[in-house]
Amino acid sequence: MNIITVKDYAEMSQKAAAYIIEKVRQTPSLRLGLATGGTPVGTYQNLINDHQKNNTTYRDVLTFNLDEYIGLTGDNKNSYRFFMDDNLFNHIDIKKNNTFIPRGDGENFETECREYEDLLAKHGGVDLQILGIGSNGHIGFNEPGTSFESKTHVVNLAPSTIEANARFFNSMEEVPTQAITMGISSIMKSKEILLLVSGESKRDAMKKLLNGEVTESFPASILNNHPSVTIIADQAALSD
Repeated sequence: MNIITVKDYAEMSQKAAAYIIEKVRQTPSLRLGLATGGTPVGTYQNLINDHQKNNTTYRDVLTFNLDEYIGLTGDNKNSYRFFMDDNLFNHIDIKKNNTFIPRGDGENFETECREYEDLLAKHGGVDLQILGIGSNGHIGFNEPGTSFESKTHVVNLAPSTIEANARFFNSMEEVPTQAITMGISSIMKSKEILLLVSGESKRDAMKKLLNGEVTESFPASILNNHPSVTIIADQAALSD
């Protein structure tokens, strides 16, 4: 693992965006894996600023998001489709039909999971996958105990994950309890992984990740087995 230490969230976001921008310029048809949640928002804002200022183009980029809540339509403001449109896609020149996110409002989720795996395979997989890490070590929505061999699947969200996501909803009752997520084996097929970590709340997770013990009880630990992982983490997350 290559660890880049930065001062704070703002610097993490700048460094991450610069990393992605360089990859897009090198490979205009980059297959980019994207994450949602609070961690990548600053990164996406920096991508937008660069696009508007420097005309970096995303016309030929394909994106694949990690996950989506079950039960939410794409126009629901709390869906990850809405999140990605609002925080990135609507502000750059990417083609919407090149942006792929699992459907959370489908009729057959087993079919949806299988088709998303087929979609990844059809396009040759992900070149660069952006990840965050949950306080319990989840990557995507792969909670502790998820098999390292898992492919795209439906998950029951852990109470700690539901609680962490509650800040985006009006009440705890509105927070979805299930999601579709890329599996751990799906994520590990990415050619390169960029993990973004910020804040004291992620300190224990970083400590466990870097101790080297690979266990399904801490899903992110599998990243120790990936040949190309870069971590951009701020001082608060690395304070231990």
